[in-house]
Amino acid sequence: MAADVVGYSRLVELDEGGTLAALKERRKRILEPLVRENNGRVVKTMGDGVLVEFASAVNAVTCAIEFQRRMSAANQGLPDDRQILLRIGINLGDVVVESGDLYGDGVIIAVRLQTMAGPGEIYISGSIYDQVRRRLYCEFDELGPHAIKNVAEPVSVYRIETSAWAQHGAAARAPLPLPIKPSIAVLPFTNMSNDPEQEVFVDGLTEDLITDLSRASGLFVIASNSVFAYKGRHADVRRIARELGVRYVLEGSARRAAGRVRINAQLIDAMQGDHLWAERFDRSLEDIFAVQDEVTGKIVEALVGRLTAAPARNRPTDLEAYDLCVRARTLGLQTAGAAREAIFLLERAIALDPEYAEAHRLLALNLWLSWEFWDQPIDPNRAKAVFEAQRAVALDPNDAGNRWVLGIILGHERRWEESDAEFDLALKLDPNHADAWAMRGDLIVLCGRPADAIEHVRKGLRLNPHPPGWYYWMLGQAQYAIRDYEAAVQTLRRPETYRATSRRLLAASLARLGRLDKARTEAQLFMMSNPNFTIGQWSDSQPFRDEDLRRHFVEGYRLAGLPE
Repeated sequence: MAADVVGYSRLVELDEGGTLAALKERRKRILEPLVRENNGRVVKTMGDGVLVEFASAVNAVTCAIEFQRRMSAANQGLPDDRQILLRIGINLGDVVVESGDLYGDGVIIAVRLQTMAGPGEIYISGSIYDQVRRRLYCEFDELGPHAIKNVAEPVSVYRIETSAWAQHGAAARAPLPLPIKPSIAVLPFTNMSNDPEQEVFVDGLTEDLITDLSRASGLFVIASNSVFAYKGRHADVRRIARELGVRYVLEGSARRAAGRVRINAQLIDAMQGDHLWAERFDRSLEDIFAVQDEVTGKIVEALVGRLTAAPARNRPTDLEAYDLCVRARTLGLQTAGAAREAIFLLERAIALDPEYAEAHRLLALNLWLSWEFWDQPIDPNRAKAVFEAQRAVALDPNDAGNRWVLGIILGHERRWEESDAEFDLALKLDPNHADAWAMRGDLIVLCGRPADAIEHVRKGLRLNPHPPGWYYWMLGQAQYAIRDYEAAVQTLRRPETYRATSRRLLAASLARLGRLDKARTEAQLFMMSNPNFTIGQWSDSQPFRDEDLRRHFVEGYRLAGLPE
């Protein structure tokens, strides 16, 4: 990827110092993080230009689109004659590596494409187009073959149509590349019952289908939190697929009444606009889980072939217990009050169906959260959380959700080897389990590997593009640990995560940047919701495996003015 600034000489003539400072800032805050995220390497910078290599054509184009989008956002509010506009060229071809630099036709073509592009445009060669046209939701303008000086054969040139993403402004983002595996999002099923109370049941049906599909190793499945962001919205299926970075979408409806359930479902290829499969099920309510299995099997067969037999999931034997558990799913990981309500519902579900593994797992998670994050009494919740998580695994050892919940609890009990084993099993059983990827980041940070933690959280974010706020807490914690304080501030200020708990780490990040007034303001806001917090008590409670990292966090909290 070759990029340079349009009208660089004119900008320097107008304001040399300001232009150079702005370019330096944008390289540091925009270009370098994007290159890292897309597994690239900055080969060299040349005043107003930059040359970057990537291991993947998809990564190169994704980076270029997001680079242009963020540069456009950074220009907002600036006079037209002070805006920094880029032109970008991308090519796939052989290069010669010498002393860390790149030479050869591959580079020559990229640079030539860059000079052909207009302000804010991206030109790509035919070799790039062939690699990305079925992997990215982009529109391409074919510009035909062009002769390139010192290159024997004409080069096919394409322009990426940027209006589709640019028109959404600074809040938009570059399209997500399609995974190699068949990728699918299950949209929230529509409740067709006259009874609005059946909404919870229908949402539970959607979540269960997502869970069942996630266990198919041949699929890439978007997490439930992200698809529920579209509930009640009448958005175009193609747009939803583009925003989530998937090719296939399942949509449907369900009606529950008089002891029966009727389900309509259809599988859509969002890229081609074709219906691959559609079916209607009309069964006794007692057969609901058999219907879920049948729908899952048909989808997997349509996308990746015959379903390999997997161990059966632990299913509830009491539908009232199932309803209680589904209601509790929506309450966890939010507030202390929500956790208490979930605990109440789950204890009732277990009383009705003592062998219901998911109820035990969710009870364990909410008990753990109540003392880990919300300053509730540790005993007896701590021991009970371990017991309930172990009980869930004993009832259904093949459920990835049970494994990761036990893993996070054991990790905070400093039973690290057991914790690692549970997370390994969870991700082997269900490589699509976004929560497991993201939550493991917490423990990987504490063992002193924040760069690995960032990769884990980013995998979770790809599977769950509209995540709950705690994903960004995990990412911000890893960014602080790796000493990328500016990135941590940006992450922790996101509206999804900016609340009482995140303010503690936000305060430490601001303090490390020397913004002490803002850091102390955030620390004071944090203490309003956490009046009993002390650095010493917090430090003693955290299962750090890296003592230098523990000191790094403690020193940050001290700089921010939090109490000893």
